[in-house]
Amino acid sequence: MSTKRCYGHPGPGVDLARLEGWLIVIEGRDSTGRSTHIRRLAEWLEQRGHAVVEVGLHRSPLVGPELEQAKQGNLLSARTMSLFYATDFYDQMENGIIPAMRSGAVVLADRYIFTLMARDLVRGADPDSVESLYAMAIVPDVVFYLSVSMPVLVERTLQAHPRLDYWESGMDLGFSRDWFDSFLIYQRRMEQQFQQLAKKYGFETINANRSLAAIQRDLRDRIASLLERAPE
Repeated sequence: MSTKRCYGHPGPGVDLARLEGWLIVIEGRDSTGRSTHIRRLAEWLEQRGHAVVEVGLHRSPLVGPELEQAKQGNLLSARTMSLFYATDFYDQMENGIIPAMRSGAVVLADRYIFTLMARDLVRGADPDSVESLYAMAIVPDVVFYLSVSMPVLVERTLQAHPRLDYWESGMDLGFSRDWFDSFLIYQRRMEQQFQQLAKKYGFETINANRSLAAIQRDLRDRIASLLERAPE
């Protein structure tokens, strides 16, 4: 029997006992390789006979497009952005994650509530309020945190993007008028928050400074071990 649980209380109409699938989360800052690993893991799992559903931030049909549009103006307040992302998350949980788990599928999440919590905390949100906001979130079967050093993160970010992202550089926080300096400060603070969340929520940390192939082997070994057990 499934023993799934939420961090606080389940949402209305959510029967946790019926969730027979798995929820596997890949967390990490931008440019750590999350999306690439999710894609390769999905292909590998499907080859092993598993039904796979992928979810991620701002993918909700309800508010995802509006959220992306609102971010373009660089005018969102921290509170408004937080609530926007929370709405996006819960819409995906209700209409994507829960139905998939009910059917016995493996849900691969390209980030989960932890990125949202880290962003809110860096922007000065009250920790108790942040936890309360995501109390109805389902506890994943495993959370893998892709940890990279700052030099590697900078190198990968500059290789992947022609210019730095306003929000991922923390330009709304006024750390520095220089985008690169602000990026460094913001990403260090995000890493500090992730380290605290890792201890509190039991992440499995993956050394993501290594090659893509080495990280993928590590993830597959750990996931294969998880799937050999009955869903918890």
